[in-house]
Amino acid sequence: MHAIGVDIGGTKIAAGVVDEDGTILAQTRRATEPDDAASIDRAVADVYAELSQSYEVQAIGVAAAGFVNSERSTVLFAPNIAWRDYPLRDRVRALLDDDVRIVVENDANAAGWAEFRFGAGRAVDDMLMLTVGTGLGGALIVGGKLVRGAWGVAAEVGHMRVVPGGHYCGCGHEGCWEQYASGSALVRDAQAAIVVDAERGATLLALAGGDAQDLTGPQVTQAAQDGDPLAVDLLAQLGRWIGEGAASVAALLDPALVVIGGGVGAAGDLLLDPARHAFADQLSARGHRPEAKIMLASMGNEAGIVGAADLARI
Repeated sequence: MHAIGVDIGGTKIAAGVVDEDGTILAQTRRATEPDDAASIDRAVADVYAELSQSYEVQAIGVAAAGFVNSERSTVLFAPNIAWRDYPLRDRVRALLDDDVRIVVENDANAAGWAEFRFGAGRAVDDMLMLTVGTGLGGALIVGGKLVRGAWGVAAEVGHMRVVPGGHYCGCGHEGCWEQYASGSALVRDAQAAIVVDAERGATLLALAGGDAQDLTGPQVTQAAQDGDPLAVDLLAQLGRWIGEGAASVAALLDPALVVIGGGVGAAGDLLLDPARHAFADQLSARGHRPEAKIMLASMGNEAGIVGAADLARI
């Protein structure tokens, strides 16, 4: 059966009709306002109205960047959208004329499920997905099933404390993993490095147009791919944080595969090689157990759409 997957971002939503093989048959987008939750509800209803004109749709999966309850209906909290105990499923349903199944899912869970079902993880039953973007999201597949936890908020691995008293996190705590293993951490550390050593940071400063505050993650990646030593070191540091944290997760759940998604994946082996080395160095009982593979996600920006649609069928 066909399902619609909706991936909600900060300023837009992307949606598509997805078949049972994970193929997107049609796509559309809508602009939204993150401070206006009702605008997101209307946008979801609008893309359903558009896409269901050409396809028979039996379910809608909505991928939301936030803590989603165990009933997959309410966003308990979202850091970048005005959702606090927000009944997203019911608000969208109230705008629809059709009686269609609606499922709300965490966006990292949706992306991870897409990789498990149709992408990099389709050959394993136990997988850790890390979405390394502005923050650090996670999804866990154990025994072929998505782990949601008792209240729906499992796999928030980005908020494991890795540095007591470390960098302040938007979740309200200090030293969370995402403060060291994310695109935001990469940019923060690059900006600090430019201030400390202007000569070594000259290439990055030039890419930022002369103002370190305008530096972006893709610019750091570009510089590293061009051989800039500082940028290479910064990506290696990010990779080490990813690998070491993944080893801690492996001590608990023993995945066969760690899949890395998000924008930093564009760095390729400049990120993966340090991550693999750090993972192996920190893995308990190394040499006496099989080691998880670490590889890049393969579904790209469409993972949230595909995963949300597929989960809406379950």
